[in-house]
Amino acid sequence: MASSGEDTCDDSDAPPVAAPVADSTHLLGFSDEILLHILSHVPSTDLVLNVRRTCRKLAALCLDKSLTHTVLLQKEYEASEDKVKRLVKEIGRDVQQLSMAGCYWLSGATVEHVARCRGLVRVNLSGCPLTSLRLSKVLSALPHLRSLAIDVSPGFDASQLSGECKATLSRVRELKQTLYTPSYGVVPCCTSLEKLLLYFEILDRTREGAVLSGQLMVGQSNVPHYQHLRVFYARLAPGYINQEVVRLYLAVLSDRTPENLHAFLISVPGSFAESGATRNLLESMARNVALDALQLPKSWLNGSALLQHLKFSSPFYFSFSRCALSGGHLLQRVIDGGRDLRSLAGLNLSGCAHCLAPDCLLRKAEDDIDPAILEALVAACPNLRHLNLSAAHHHSPEGPGQHLCQLLARLPRLRSLSLPVCAVADSPPRADRAPVPPAMRAVPRGFGKKVRIGVPSVPFPGPAGPQPSSVFWSLLKNVPFLDRLELIGSNFSSAMPRNEPAIRNSLPPCSRAQSVGDAEVAAIGQLAFLRHLTLAQLPSILTGSGLVSIGLQCQQLQSLSLAHLGLMGKVVYMSGLSDMLKHCKRLKDLRLEQPYFSANAQFFQALSQCSALQRLCLVSRSGTLQPEAVLAFMARCLRVVVCHLFTGESLSTCRSLQQALLRSFQAERPALNVVVFPLLHEGLTDVIRDVPMVHLDEVTLFKSRVAEEPPNLWW
Repeated sequence: MASSGEDTCDDSDAPPVAAPVADSTHLLGFSDEILLHILSHVPSTDLVLNVRRTCRKLAALCLDKSLTHTVLLQKEYEASEDKVKRLVKEIGRDVQQLSMAGCYWLSGATVEHVARCRGLVRVNLSGCPLTSLRLSKVLSALPHLRSLAIDVSPGFDASQLSGECKATLSRVRELKQTLYTPSYGVVPCCTSLEKLLLYFEILDRTREGAVLSGQLMVGQSNVPHYQHLRVFYARLAPGYINQEVVRLYLAVLSDRTPENLHAFLISVPGSFAESGATRNLLESMARNVALDALQLPKSWLNGSALLQHLKFSSPFYFSFSRCALSGGHLLQRVIDGGRDLRSLAGLNLSGCAHCLAPDCLLRKAEDDIDPAILEALVAACPNLRHLNLSAAHHHSPEGPGQHLCQLLARLPRLRSLSLPVCAVADSPPRADRAPVPPAMRAVPRGFGKKVRIGVPSVPFPGPAGPQPSSVFWSLLKNVPFLDRLELIGSNFSSAMPRNEPAIRNSLPPCSRAQSVGDAEVAAIGQLAFLRHLTLAQLPSILTGSGLVSIGLQCQQLQSLSLAHLGLMGKVVYMSGLSDMLKHCKRLKDLRLEQPYFSANAQFFQALSQCSALQRLCLVSRSGTLQPEAVLAFMARCLRVVVCHLFTGESLSTCRSLQQALLRSFQAERPALNVVVFPLLHEGLTDVIRDVPMVHLDEVTLFKSRVAEEPPNLWW
């Protein structure tokens, strides 16, 4: 759409007028509604500071309230201090929702500019550096605030909060608080709380070696107010101090259970002993409330009849992760012989080794599942969108319609799915059939010929191509809108796990996983909407041809996590991986965990073609790297801000490379976070504690993310 000459203006600061164009398909020829939708995908800083200055039409549209109402700065790694200050100055008065989650590179002085957005209703400042005084100044200027997310770091002092700040907090209804020190934080000031999310990331010892204690909180004059609470969620990192502190939060709940409580979730790695106060709390909940979401520590559920007594209204999320829950208990206490679970959207059964078997007393972990239990579960929960069955051996018996994949294919609304590798194997190995040696399952190479690994333009027969007859292929065909998929070996243990102890000598893969290889991986290429993929402990990956199929067909892929593919001690899929990466134009996050991996020029040359890449984490016991190749890669990939390399290189080599990377690229990349360190060095724990939590949680440390939390827990 051409602009008329009457739109011209002598003011040199005014945006230029769009040049006349003859072609009606020019961008500005679209309707305002379409243009607004397009502009909604442009980062806020670019939208206001750059796009707005291109022409008068876009200048007006970029300030439309639909675009300035909500500003999301998380993962806008190019948002410098100056850009954020200018953005707030330009549109601060119009912003009602602002997320600066994980903006660790911004100074406290810059974050303080949030106080200019006086109309804010929701603000997320998790991961931002804020002292008690700065937080007080910001919140004092936000009288309309109803939703808040912050970190509570060492040195926090609630007595420094002003009266205006406490008045704002008294009106807050939703609070997300990440604790790095024993404290109630701002919870006692939030007297109108309806949703409380607590993340406990407190280390047992300070940097100086001093032991922390939750007793620091005892005697504080203010305690939490829970009378209006509807949602209580607590996620604990490993460590006794986190358990000690969460007990102090729960003590208030045990005195008087909120009448409107409908979601109660506590995620604890390892064991968490039940106390008298928690028993009273659970008994009170069983008597007085009907829940819609539930997650409890495994030690509270194991051997308990609690599930029989709790009442549920329209449940949307259950997590029984790591619980000793048998299929019989699942049917009796959860499905309850006909309970209406059509509202259930998320179900986490990770680590529940016996949840698909009638009894867990006489059953071995490797025994076949009972298909009738899974069939009853699928029938009762037809609208499941998120399902996690990982960290267990779920072996299907022979027989038509008996396979786990065939039953899960009846859940077409699935958006995320996590399965053990052995669960997708077509059939159990037969005693009268000798196992096929790995070398015989490779792509036929001919006599003495070298073959370029890749996927031809037409499907080719044989083990390396997708086989429509396989149960896994059929499952993926019936869940076409899957957004996240995880295939994780039942015995897989990461060298750098999120909430589990690191195990250097992991168990061998399940025997049934031996029949899951390139063909099954190639079948994943059917998922045109797949954005997140995790593959871990697939010993029969030989050529990596299935990876190439994914790279070619899954064009929406944004995050990729690969771990322990192929035979241990050998990296045989390097050529296939290199071919795959050439096609991953939207890939933002790559995590690769592979012993003896050589991060050489070939690998980084292929990775350089991932033009959207932002975060890279490489974990390789006894692995090597070429410093020159890393530097060249960083110079080519201008968007990369996270480079975490944990290999078998010496400490001096790692330090030298890390310093070179910071010296070369930190000035032009404000969010740059580089860690290069020997994987088996005793000082690794101290190095990890300096990594921003957003990267630890999403890239650096391994974990299953399917149904980890209730859907839409936070905005």
